[in-house]
Amino acid sequence: QVQLVESGGGLVQAGGSLRLSCVASGRTSSTNAMGWFRQAPGKEREFVAAISRSGVNRYYADSVKGRFTISRDNAKNTQYLQMNSLDPEDTAVYYCAAGAVAGARGVGGYDYWGLGTQVTVSS
Repeated sequence: QVQLVESGGGLVQAGGSLRLSCVASGRTSSTNAMGWFRQAPGKEREFVAAISRSGVNRYYADSVKGRFTISRDNAKNTQYLQMNSLDPEDTAVYYCAAGAVAGARGVGGYDYWGLGTQVTVSS
């Protein structure tokens, strides 16, 4: 089993920045791939970004490309999501995910999930 705990969410004005963190514990050998998803009220959970174990391969949703950066520190079992130029449309609960297949963009591609952290962007 893998436990994932997100942090770093909060309230920010449009144009601002936030950095989310996700710490993995337990069987971290299962975190070959890690990713971020988000879910706004009344909407389905959607893919945001993913990263391979080496950190070389990174994948982004078109809506965040150029604004968000995913990274990971395997020594700390932690992944990050740096979010810049935030827009009210980015308001959602952000979830950390871990699984076996690098680059998966569907929720079914991940085996473990955190409880989420709220990001609210005011206009």
